[in-house]
Amino acid sequence: MITDDKRVRIITGHYGSGKTEFAVNYATILVRLSDRKLAFADMDIVNVYFRSREVRKEIMALGIRMIDSSANTSADLPAVPAEAFAPFEDKNYDYIIDLGGNDIGTNVLGRYKKFINSEETDFFMVVNVFRPDTMNVEKILKVKEQLENTSGLKVTGFVNNSNLVRETKSENILLGDEIISEASRITGIPIKYTTYVEEVVLDMTSEIKAKLSGEVIAMKYFMREPWM
Repeated sequence: MITDDKRVRIITGHYGSGKTEFAVNYATILVRLSDRKLAFADMDIVNVYFRSREVRKEIMALGIRMIDSSANTSADLPAVPAEAFAPFEDKNYDYIIDLGGNDIGTNVLGRYKKFINSEETDFFMVVNVFRPDTMNVEKILKVKEQLENTSGLKVTGFVNNSNLVRETKSENILLGDEIISEASRITGIPIKYTTYVEEVVLDMTSEIKAKLSGEVIAMKYFMREPWM
């Protein structure tokens, strides 16, 4: 269950994985289930198109402390603010970090290294098997190693976010489960969550959910306009 995860949750994934959509949905679910204070930091300095800070008003309306990756929200290359240090040390906060999924993005964590306690940190890798860089087990493992090497953290859980955007069917998610489950078997890293967008995957049933790994999360689109 989401509330059982470690206090600090760092969420990353390769370009096109949908990790920001997952991170925002995760935050909105957690804040409703927990009475603890929650901070959400957008540390994605890579993807200029899908940033969690673009939905900051919705996030803040739920009582979540939003830490933007730039004071200038129109900046193309955001900078990570000093404010992002505080929730690492304040144990009254649960902390969600939306982290860019390549060398540049994960290197951001370097400045926070002395604040990160692995005992209280989950490092989730979001995977979409319908993206070229994570389309099979070999490529998933390669991206995992890259993320671990540049961040200095070990992935603690996979998130199956396999999708074809608005063309997604349950069979696509099941295929993702099959591929990521093999990566899980090889590495010993569990699939913590499997996601689907409720308004899109209309053929999702309780029987299909029972076949999927981890906790199944029904998401909504925060980052994507209806025409996208």
